[in-house]
Amino acid sequence: MPAKDVKAYVKRNKNDAADAEAICEAVRRPTMRFVRIKSAEQQGQLMLHRARDLLMRQRTQVINALRAHLAEFGITAAQGREGIKELLAIVAQEEGSRLPSDAHASLTVLAAQLQAVQTMIGSLEKRIVAQHRSNEASKRLETIPGIGVIGATTIAAVVPDPRAFRSGRDFAAWIGIVPRQDSTGGKQKRGRSRNRATNTSGAFSLSEPMPFCGVRASSPKNIPGSLSFWPVDRSRSSPSHLPNKMARVAWALLAKGGTYRAPQLVAA
Repeated sequence: MPAKDVKAYVKRNKNDAADAEAICEAVRRPTMRFVRIKSAEQQGQLMLHRARDLLMRQRTQVINALRAHLAEFGITAAQGREGIKELLAIVAQEEGSRLPSDAHASLTVLAAQLQAVQTMIGSLEKRIVAQHRSNEASKRLETIPGIGVIGATTIAAVVPDPRAFRSGRDFAAWIGIVPRQDSTGGKQKRGRSRNRATNTSGAFSLSEPMPFCGVRASSPKNIPGSLSFWPVDRSRSSPSHLPNKMARVAWALLAKGGTYRAPQLVAA
């Protein structure tokens, strides 16, 4: 059962006895909702994504530290991978280095850490790709414009039974794409942040080709047909409503089978 639904039946201070009493009371309610139990394999698949997310955050922290430390000595580079390669080349110089010896030693350690983190991310991504190729549902989800290997495997692993949702609208609300009131202390919270971020990134990649992690950055010419499913003028239309549509299509493919078909093909 969702913990927030059981919380309403806790009558006094939180402890094991009060929690057990609240669970016994909540489970007898006819309108109570229950969470589908994930298998050990599904939990392991989700752990791959969580570990990758952690390593990617650490990689960003190391890159920002490298840039900040080198900027103190007036050494800067352009944004993106090419800029990082340029900075790493400067750090790798041992003779004629533009850095003091102590600074050079510290930055060498950070550069080694960045390389190690990148190697670990690559090893996890290889396992995710192998997981994707062996999962029929994940391969069908990848046919949706804007959803790549990372997004497809995430959705396939986090939804053990798509029929637990009555419709694609319920699935989108569970992810947190459609607004719902869930506030505390003036702060709004919506659904599962990872799934919401995946769908949102995919939608914006359809609006403007950008290298979002785990999402296929599609340009209009790479999208099959003139998809009336998406905005006609992607340069002027806001893609803010696209994550909701993507979530509904994903649920339809999981619950009913098949692959994504362009609207004009369906009409034909």
